[in-house]
Amino acid sequence: MSVREQFADYIHGLQDTICTELELADGSAKFVEDKWERPEGGGGKTRVITNGNVFEKGGVNTSVVFGALPLAMQQAFNVGESNFFACGLSLVIHPRNPYVPTVHANWRYFELYDKEGKKLDSWFGGGADLTPHYIFEEDARHFHATLKSAMDTFGEHIYADCKKHCDEYFVNKHRGNEMRGIGGVFYDYIRPQNEDDEQRHFDFQQANGNAFLKAYVPIVERRKDIPYGEKETEWQEIRRGRYVEFNLIHDRGTLFGLKTNGRTESILMSLPPRARWYYNYQPEAGSREAETMQYYKPHNWV
Repeated sequence: MSVREQFADYIHGLQDTICTELELADGSAKFVEDKWERPEGGGGKTRVITNGNVFEKGGVNTSVVFGALPLAMQQAFNVGESNFFACGLSLVIHPRNPYVPTVHANWRYFELYDKEGKKLDSWFGGGADLTPHYIFEEDARHFHATLKSAMDTFGEHIYADCKKHCDEYFVNKHRGNEMRGIGGVFYDYIRPQNEDDEQRHFDFQQANGNAFLKAYVPIVERRKDIPYGEKETEWQEIRRGRYVEFNLIHDRGTLFGLKTNGRTESILMSLPPRARWYYNYQPEAGSREAETMQYYKPHNWV
């Protein structure tokens, strides 16, 4: 079985596992599945959860798409007419309680072919990052330590490199390089050099995907029952506004999906149900909200 077939099987199994565990954590809402087909080739399974006890909105999506590489992506990759295969799982979860952090993760694989079908290039990418609206340092340490543990088997330097990449990527540059959250790990264009290297990278993807629930669900369980009020919800929605800004202005995955005629509903699933923007808003000095702002910059958690 080819790597692309193995990876497609893996993400579909991971989608099932993640959805099941998040439903258990919510205790009420269930994911609703929407299967779709891409006219140019391939399709996917979008699974969305809404109005739960814990999760206000979220999606865990898989896609396996292929066909002629669109002109916009030919220009981005600096290639001529080509064909491509792209496969991945992407998730975003927006909890109801402001003390439970928003989380994002994705794991993907890409192949590029010439017009005769010869593989020209391939790479893996992915990662996971956490966006708390209120900071609990033990949660941040747990999230980062779990991701680091999954990566350490493949090299002690890898977590540090991927954390740095994440800190530099999930940033609203138009907001003075304000990070979207407290980061995590992010990697892209990891190219296998041979078959052994290809298997090692596939194993690396599985280790990262399998670490997600261990990194996130314990945080949900610790924070989901903390009492909160209108003030906390307002702050949550202000920070969600920053999340929207990043996804629509900077996120390469969003731009790639739209430029390759991806399914718009699935791509924009990442947006929260509600967000706020106030002109020149500044949190009150000395408040918990102002304290949280100090963490939206690179920080060593482990």
